[in-house]
Amino acid sequence: MKRQEVAARIQAILDATFPDPAIPLDHRDPYTLLVAVLLSAQCTDVRVNQITPALFARAATPEAMAVVPVDEIRGIIRPCGLSPTKARNIAALSRLLVEQHGGTVPRSFAALEALPGVGHKTASVVMAQAFGVPAFPVDTHIFRCARRWGLSAGKSVDRVEEDLKGLFPKESWNRLHLQIIWFGRTYCPARGHDPGRCPVCSWNTLAGAGVEPPKEGA
Repeated sequence: MKRQEVAARIQAILDATFPDPAIPLDHRDPYTLLVAVLLSAQCTDVRVNQITPALFARAATPEAMAVVPVDEIRGIIRPCGLSPTKARNIAALSRLLVEQHGGTVPRSFAALEALPGVGHKTASVVMAQAFGVPAFPVDTHIFRCARRWGLSAGKSVDRVEEDLKGLFPKESWNRLHLQIIWFGRTYCPARGHDPGRCPVCSWNTLAGAGVEPPKEGA
């Protein structure tokens, strides 16, 4: 099968399996989503969702977070790992949102990526899931599945993102991003994967061996 044919069949399976995929990170608005995504770097979504209720009970807006001492933020988010850096970034980006953006999260890739601790993947998640702007954030699940399914041979998240954008219709990117995450967790995990029982790998002639996820920050 050709790559485009495989992609179309995978999309049909994803639409049937996860027709209305939820955003894995609990949040209330663009700001709390931004903070949650930042916290998810090298941390599971489950752990982030355990931590953010206490953090957002303390401060759920840029104005409120900007005046919380960094050490206090660090104490709350410590179970997420990398807490010193994440706490500094949360405090700093909150201040910048107040000072430069009127306390709102900007609807721009460039403006988001200019914030402390916010890389392309984090900006893409916010643009896609908070503002509905087409984007294809590539996390470890998507990187793994895209290469395992033969949709990309890219060795970087940037190349995998480029390949996926070229294979799937732009209007489906935001939904597919979430669908592949849920599918990867449920049916095509990094460890203990059984290709014969996977709804994609079981028939996909392009499918290969699993790969290591990229070592990337936000």
